[in-house]
Amino acid sequence: MFNIENKMLRRIRARRHGWCFTPGDFADFGSKSALWTALHRLTRKGTIRRLAQGLYDFPRTHAELGILSPDPEVVMQALARERKIRVQSTGSYAANQLGLSEQVPARIVFLTDGAPRRIRIGKQEIVLRRTTPRNMATAGRISGTVIQALRYIGKDRITSAHRQILMRRLSASDKQQIYKDRLYAPEWIRRLIEEVAGEGS
Repeated sequence: MFNIENKMLRRIRARRHGWCFTPGDFADFGSKSALWTALHRLTRKGTIRRLAQGLYDFPRTHAELGILSPDPEVVMQALARERKIRVQSTGSYAANQLGLSEQVPARIVFLTDGAPRRIRIGKQEIVLRRTTPRNMATAGRISGTVIQALRYIGKDRITSAHRQILMRRLSASDKQQIYKDRLYAPEWIRRLIEEVAGEGS
């Protein structure tokens, strides 16, 4: 048992503080019951933090703020690995990721092609919402985040400042990717992507 615990600890520390994980991330170390026991021991010692049923993290700490909340994107990555699903940030959170909004919502919604789920971590709620295959076509790529962020802001609220932020924020490879995936977006977003990517007429 202690051998499994030590192996887990080495893997957790190698991923560094902020990593979120599930028992499935250690499936090569032993049986499910042995993994659960080792995770329970590490949680009880305060080495790791239990976020929800079957979900843990190696928490980040701040000198003044203490233990920090986990990154929602990293939480979703852990669930995606465990469930073998795809996830895509949406709404104000997607806009925040791209620097298009300063708002950090208390309720963060991710789209998925898997089963829905809700997770409450402190004052924040993370929601997995099942959606259509078309909405998941660009999941896991920068284009998915861009499309969802622009949907949230809305056609009539897009400003030149938003355009400039995207032009600065996106790398050359990012721009190539969003241009390639523009056909998955509504017409008005497609035109904006062509402008941002430098491929507009």
